[in-house]
Amino acid sequence: MFGTEVIKNFIDGKWKDSSSGKRIEVDDPSNGETIAAVAEAGQEEVDLAVAAANRVFRDRILIDMHPYDRGRMLFRVADALEARSDEIARINCIETGKALDLARGEVGTTVRYLRYYGGLADKVEGRSIPRGAEFVDYTVRSPFGVSAQIVPWNGPLELTARSLACAIATGNSVVVKSPELAPLSGVELARACEAAGVPDGAVNVLTGYGHTAGQALIQHPDVRHIVFTGSPTTGRAVLKAAAERIVPCIMELGGKSAAVVYADADLDAVVEAVRIGTYLNAGQNCNNLTRLIVERSIANELLDRVKACVEGLSVGPGLENFDITPMISQKQRQAVEGACQVALSEGARIVTGGAALSDRSGYFMAATVFADVKRESNLFQKEVFGPVLAVTGFDDPASGIELANDTDQGLAAGVFTRDIDRALWCADRLWAGQVYVNGWYVGGVETPFGGVKQSGYGREKGQEALDGYVQTRNIGIRISQPTVV
Repeated sequence: MFGTEVIKNFIDGKWKDSSSGKRIEVDDPSNGETIAAVAEAGQEEVDLAVAAANRVFRDRILIDMHPYDRGRMLFRVADALEARSDEIARINCIETGKALDLARGEVGTTVRYLRYYGGLADKVEGRSIPRGAEFVDYTVRSPFGVSAQIVPWNGPLELTARSLACAIATGNSVVVKSPELAPLSGVELARACEAAGVPDGAVNVLTGYGHTAGQALIQHPDVRHIVFTGSPTTGRAVLKAAAERIVPCIMELGGKSAAVVYADADLDAVVEAVRIGTYLNAGQNCNNLTRLIVERSIANELLDRVKACVEGLSVGPGLENFDITPMISQKQRQAVEGACQVALSEGARIVTGGAALSDRSGYFMAATVFADVKRESNLFQKEVFGPVLAVTGFDDPASGIELANDTDQGLAAGVFTRDIDRALWCADRLWAGQVYVNGWYVGGVETPFGGVKQSGYGREKGQEALDGYVQTRNIGIRISQPTVV
C-alpha cells in the first residue's frame, strides 16, 4: 500500500521533497512498526507553500471564479476521494489505529463535508442597506487570504476536509500542516485535489512537525487566517503568535465533556452512549464522553451495567474492527496511564482497567472506569484523551448541572432523562458548544460545532462555519440626483 518511496509535500500543484532531506517515520499503532516515511517540511517548504497560496489570493483565482464553479470543484474533490474510498479508509485505519469501519465512516464524512460546503459556495451573500436617495450601500463577504490549517491526528482526513472545504468555498487559499503522527490522510486529500483540477497553489499540504513547520506557518507574515484543533497548551501558543500580527483564528481546544444522568433515564441508552462516546477510537475524540454525572439513587445499578459493557469490549487491531483499538503512540498511552495513577492517588475508585495492556504489541490501553471521582481532582477537571470514564454522583437536579459545568472546558455535554421539560431545562443550562440529549455524537455535518470557555471559539460544521472564513466589508456609493427638466 505504502511502498518504500518517500511521500512528499504537495506545494503549488507539485510533489516536492524537503530541502533538508529529513524524514518522518509513520508507525502502525497496532504493532509499532514503521509503515511509511514522509518528507519533513521545514521553513523553506512553508515559505514556498504560503507564497503559492498568496499568489492565488493576490491573482484572485478563486475569488473571481464563479461561486457555483468553486462548489463544483469541491464536488470533484469529493468524487476523487469516493472513487478510492476503500483504499483511503485502509490507510486512515493503519496510520491512526482506529477501527476499519470507523475509518470508512471518516471517508464518508469527508465526502459529505466537501459536498455540503460545495453546495453552499454560491449562497454566501451580502445585503443591501437602505440609506436614502443619495446613497447605494451594500456589504460583501470576502475571504481573508491564506488560511493556515493545523490538523490533529485523531481525525486527520475529515478534520482537514471540514476546514479546507469552508476555505475554498469562500475563496480563501489553504496551507495545511498535517499531523506528524498521521500525515498520510492529508496526503490523500491532496491527491484528490490534484485529480479534481484544483488550481495550483490553492491547496497545499505539508507533512512536518508542529514545533517547526507548524510554528513557521502560524508566524508567516502572509498568513491571514488560522484554523487550529488541538490541546489548550498548544492553542495558547498559536494564539500568542497570531496576536503579534492580529490574525483571526478558529480554535477548537478539546473538552472534558459530561453527561448528566437522571433517575428516570433509559439506562440502556446511557450504556450505549458510554460505549461509543467514551471508547470509540480508544477515547481519542475531543468531544468524547469523559464524565458521567449520575443521580445517586441509580448510580450503583448504572455502574454495574457500564462495568459489564466495558469488560465485554473486544481489544485488538483496527483492521479487524475490534472495539478497543490502540492509542496513537506510546507517548500518548503513557500519558493516559499516568493520569490513571494520579486518579488513584487522589482517591478515585477503580472499577475496571486502569493500566496499559503490556501483553500485546502496539499501544493498547485497557478500557477504564473510575467511580467516586471528586470534582476537585485531576480526572474530573483535565482532559485525558484516552479510554477512561470518570463517574461522580449527585443528589438534586441543580447540582448535576453544576457539576457538569464545573470545568474550564465546554465543548460538548449531554443529559439523559425521559422528562422533556427537564431535558430542555438542562440543555439550556449545560454550558457547552453542543448539547446531546438521550444519546452521544448526535450532531452531524450540518450542525455547528465548537467550544465555549477554554474549549476555544469559532464554529466548524454547519452553515455557521462559513462565518469564520469571511469578513464583512461595506461599500457605500454617493449618487448624484438627476436634473429634473
